[in-house]
Amino acid sequence: MNEKYMDLAIKEAYKAYNKEDVPVGAVIISRDHVISKAHNTKNITNNATNHAEILAISKACKKLGTWRLNDCTMYVTLEPCPMCYGAIIESRIKKVVYIADSDYDKLHVYNSKNLKMEKITNSKYIEDLTNFFKNLRS
Repeated sequence: MNEKYMDLAIKEAYKAYNKEDVPVGAVIISRDHVISKAHNTKNITNNATNHAEILAISKACKKLGTWRLNDCTMYVTLEPCPMCYGAIIESRIKKVVYIADSDYDKLHVYNSKNLKMEKITNSKYIEDLTNFFKNLRS
């Protein structure tokens, strides 16, 4: 795992946080090159599909001129939701590295044999994410 890519995803997450959006950031790499990066804009744009993962996939497809992201890895700060997971599978990304678990039922959602999921630890980001949701609900 290359920490510099996760650091970029965390920087993207803080862009969303500073705009009072859900602090999730995503970076897609291929052959040690950043292809795209994005952060959630769902609240800002009032568009339910503007998750960091979806936006990063769209940018990567446009940049590479293909919807097949076979040689790509996604670094994302929060485990993908079912919508994003579906887009990741459809785009054929080979690996997702994430920090924080989501609360989705993994038994029904995550069943692709072709996608590797790897969780890493970053306690500072998890603390900030937890505080974001606490403040949102108070």
